[in-house]
Amino acid sequence: MSTPPTRHVAFEAVHNFRDLGGYRAVDGRPVRWGRLFRSDSLGKLASDADLAAFAALGVRTVIDLRYGFEIDARGRIPEQTGVDWHHLSIEHRTYDQAALGPEVQTGPYLAERFREVAEDGVVEIRQALEVIADPQSGPLVFHCASGKDRTGQLAATVLALLGVDEPDILADFELTNRATAYLRAAHVAHHGSEPRWPGYGTAPAEVLELFLAGLAADYGSVQGYAEQRLGLGAAFVERLRATLLD
Repeated sequence: MSTPPTRHVAFEAVHNFRDLGGYRAVDGRPVRWGRLFRSDSLGKLASDADLAAFAALGVRTVIDLRYGFEIDARGRIPEQTGVDWHHLSIEHRTYDQAALGPEVQTGPYLAERFREVAEDGVVEIRQALEVIADPQSGPLVFHCASGKDRTGQLAATVLALLGVDEPDILADFELTNRATAYLRAAHVAHHGSEPRWPGYGTAPAEVLELFLAGLAADYGSVQGYAEQRLGLGAAFVERLRATLLD
């Protein structure tokens, strides 16, 4: 019997890299393993061991969702990896999560930021989805800084368009909580102090519950959002499913 694929991929310096394969989607078809990954910043890939582990995945394409200033400060994936690199900054309004006060509720606050991204970043989100749907693009990784919010929003959008049930989409989002301690420690290492906000680095399901409910209220569904706001209709959804589903 073959060993089932592993969702979490281990690296020395990257701590939130995982495979989106295996989730049951439309008509019971699973998302293909080894085809679509989500991650925290790949600018941290530096050691021989990490570069070898990344090369073993056969990744062809990387979508970097960060701001340009984040890339300037922290670096992009090393060019020696030879990937096709797309810089698509889907967030247009900066904010400092670490500086928020303890009175700020994580779920409602982040859900509202996700809604802003869904409206502000329509050009970049559409471009990212079109790259993901391209059968020649995979294996593909998309990432932001921590692999939590921008990455989580795009992952939820893709999984919903594939027909994955909402409980599985929420559970995938919550897997980032395995990296919370690292994300908080990284903030201390870079800034010399603990984040003020208790929600920093956490990924409660409520964030996506509220975000997806908001899209449903405005557009009927994630597919309605894709069609009405992104201009990606039924033909695109079928192409995405043909590319990513077994």
